[in-house]
Amino acid sequence: MPEDYFGEGVAERYDESSADMFDPDVVGPVVNFLAELAGDGVALELGVGTGRIALPLSERGVRVHGIDLSEAMVAQLREKPGGERIEVAIGDFATTRVGGTFSLAYLVFNTINNLRSQDAQVACFENVAAHLQPGGCFVIEVGVPGLRTLPPGKTHQVFSFGADHIGIDEYDPANQGLVSHHLFPAGDRWELRSIPFRYVWPAELDLMARLAGMRLRERWSGWKREPFTSDSTKHISVWEKTA
Repeated sequence: MPEDYFGEGVAERYDESSADMFDPDVVGPVVNFLAELAGDGVALELGVGTGRIALPLSERGVRVHGIDLSEAMVAQLREKPGGERIEVAIGDFATTRVGGTFSLAYLVFNTINNLRSQDAQVACFENVAAHLQPGGCFVIEVGVPGLRTLPPGKTHQVFSFGADHIGIDEYDPANQGLVSHHLFPAGDRWELRSIPFRYVWPAELDLMARLAGMRLRERWSGWKREPFTSDSTKHISVWEKTA
């Protein structure tokens, strides 16, 4: 079982610390995109968390199941209106199975990077394929690794700098490793929270999908289907189960 970096302390302030991601202008296009793919079927969210996407998607009439490692995050979900409608299995989303088949599975907000080895990421695709019905889709939202924007010879990059948050990414290119360091003000001091990830390239994800019996259907740079280009900083990729 992987280590849980989203315990009670993090879960209690998660929505507040990620407030910009809960903005209706941010959530709306995500829900529109996913609802269209889900159709009349059932959706499975890997890393369902506090329900940022699952709850509004459920309100759109899509039945949503979730998998999450953090009981504390799921407890926050349960306290929200409609939270009781989301069936959640506690466990590692790379290996945890739930009953039934799904027309859609999805991972948003860089969550695939929480799986810190290539084997675990491959297992995630295999697990999704086992849950999807033929023709079902797997959607991932993840950033394009920012190595090309690093200053020569540097492995650290500041991605946020403000009075309420300082964020620094630390890259380990030899191992496709990434540690995101977050500093938050806590009274008269700053509190540090560091989370390790494994970054992954679009072509590598396509190969994982092929190994699991899926093919790339579409790729965009945003939820409104903006074109994906060499300058895109993230991608929304959709793979379809072929059999």
